[in-house]
Parts: sequence; structure tokens; C-alpha cells
Amino acid sequence: MMDTSIVAIRGIPNYQIVSTTDFFFPLVDDPFLMGRIACANVLSDMYSEGVTEVDNLLMVLAASLDMPPICRDIVTWKMIEGFKSLAEEAGSSVTGGQSIYNPWPIIGGTAMSVVPKERVLMPIGAIEGDALVLTKPIGTQVAVNTFQWINIEERWSRISDVISREQLERAFDISAMSMERLNRKAAQLMWKHGAHAATDITGFGVLGHAEALARNQSESVSFVIHTLPVIRCMAKVDAKLENLFSLVKGRSSETSGGLLICLPKESVAAFCSEIYEAEGWPAFVVG
Repeated sequence: MMDTSIVAIRGIPNYQIVSTTDFFFPLVDDPFLMGRIACANVLSDMYSEGVTEVDNLLMVLAASLDMPPICRDIVTWKMIEGFKSLAEEAGSSVTGGQSIYNPWPIIGGTAMSVVPKERVLMPIGAIEGDALVLTKPIGTQVAVNTFQWINIEERWSRISDVISREQLERAFDISAMSMERLNRKAAQLMWKHGAHAATDITGFGVLGHAEALARNQSESVSFVIHTLPVIRCMAKVDAKLENLFSLVKGRSSETSGGLLICLPKESVAAFCSEIYEAEGWPAFVVG
């Protein structure tokens, strides 16, 4: 199991091409923000394998045929602007891509880098005694989906006795900020603090990705997750919905989720302290 494609370069020993592709339909109403989330999501696969400098980004884009032309133009260009803005913040640039028409908008891309072999953190090196550190909270799928219910009374009534509109708006805002946040600093700190393996948390939820990572290790190890850092109120919302999203079971999908990192125990405190100091967001020891 790999988060990226890694191939040797013919005729150039000790260097590899690392690449990944991802795209999806919009999950927030703001097209600029959607572009930024899509870019962060594409780059996370690279960061999970320690690739902190991305040489090139290609954009995958679909403009909506179901929108009136003037709305389509605005939404499409705003998604492009958002994607490009975060690419620049990541020290990369968008040099091309592919665009089509589609009933629904789509945004995503391909990230590529040429990397010395020793600067790729292969996701196989976990050892007994490692700590599992997660760099973002979970619950974005619950927040993003139920946020759409606020003005639909029939749906809002299903959860209104466990959460207020203000609390759900706050959970959505935290989710949006989390999803557009790059995992680049975490990737840089993985090298500094001797990480042994990592993956990013996306469509299979934290448990699904942890299971896949555990199966991929060279050593015979078991991963034990004892803590789930959940965005406030999202666990009780999911419980009210009879575990519709399977959040506390670790199966809820995330978009542009955190890195799950296998770290030596003696490095955990420094890693968590430094990422908080740099970004103002905590990392969590989950196993």
C-alpha cells in the first residue's frame, strides 16, 4: 500500500519520480476555499512519504454544465484561484492540467517531484514501541454534511436537540480551516524527529488507513489506537444519527485529513510542541 507512485528514473541512479493524483466533487459552498482544500488534499499524499518539496502540479478540473454560464465562469475561476494560491504557499506551482465539462464541478490534480531515494520515507519502517501521532482532528465529514442541514428544517430537526446552529457553524469553520491546512510542516518534522512510517487520513477513515499502514510494515507490529481527537460536538451528532458516519468507530471519511505518523516515543513531545509552535494547531498521540 502506497499513498503515491514511486518509480526509478532510467539512467539516473538514486533518484525517483514521486507522483499522486486525486480529485473530487465540491464539499463546501465557497469555490475559492474548495480549490484550496483540493490542493491540500493532493499534496498530502506527497507529504505522507516525506516529500516536502513538490516540483510540479497539474490541475484536474470540470466546469459544471448544470450551472448558468455566468455562475459557471465565476465558480470555475474561483476554484482555480484557490488551488493556485495554496500551491504557491506550498512552494510549488501549477503548470498545466486537464479540463472538461461535467454535470457537477470537479477539482483536483496531480503532484510530482524528482526526489533523491533517501528523501522518500517509505511507509514500512514502524517498530515495536513507536507512538502513533495524528496531526489533525477527525469529524470533517460529519461537520460538512450536517452543516448543509441548518436551513432544511426536516433534517435539522434530527440533530437540533444535541447541537446548536452556532456550535455546528463553529465545527464547520474548524473543519474548513483544517482541510485547507497543508501537512507540509508535519512532513518536515517527520525527518527531523526520525519518523519510521506515515500515511494521510482520507476516504477510509483513521482506522482504515491505520489498518492499511500496519499491514504494510516490514516488522511484525500491531497498531493500537486508544484515542480519537474529534471536532467538538461531532461525536454526539453522529451518535444521534445512529452512527451514520461511523465516526467513533474510526471509519468516517476525511478530506485532506492529518498525517498518521509512527514516531519514536522519545521524539513525540518535541514533535507535538514544534508543530503547535509553528502552526497553532495541536498534534495528538492516538496510539
